[in-house]
Amino acid sequence: MKFVKKTDLVILAVALVVCAAAWFSYQSIVGKKAAKAEIYYKSELVDTVDLTAGVDKRFSIEQNKNVIFHVFKDGSICFEESNCPDKVCIHAGRLHTIGESAACLPNGIVMKIVAKDQRSSDDLDAVIG
Repeated sequence: MKFVKKTDLVILAVALVVCAAAWFSYQSIVGKKAAKAEIYYKSELVDTVDLTAGVDKRFSIEQNKNVIFHVFKDGSICFEESNCPDKVCIHAGRLHTIGESAACLPNGIVMKIVAKDQRSSDDLDAVIG
């Protein structure tokens, strides 16, 4: 008696191909959109950084000058320096894809990559009249 049948392997291969195709199509759609980085300090939005390619700068937020961010020419951003003990935020690396995030929890800073054209909660849903 076989543990794995030939049809089981075929089904597994088809499932892997479908998953890979879905992932690559999602990345190609989302990866081409213009992005921005939102930086939160203690759950409040304190800065928004445009991730336009060709810009290279280092900066910190007013609330905590010990954490330094770096925007690269390729349109990615990262935590470059931090005074936190474990440096998990720095090891998160460069962020560039919509939906990615990194956090420096000891300093209360969260950075999220979002679509540049994302609607805010203050936008109107409809105009009547």
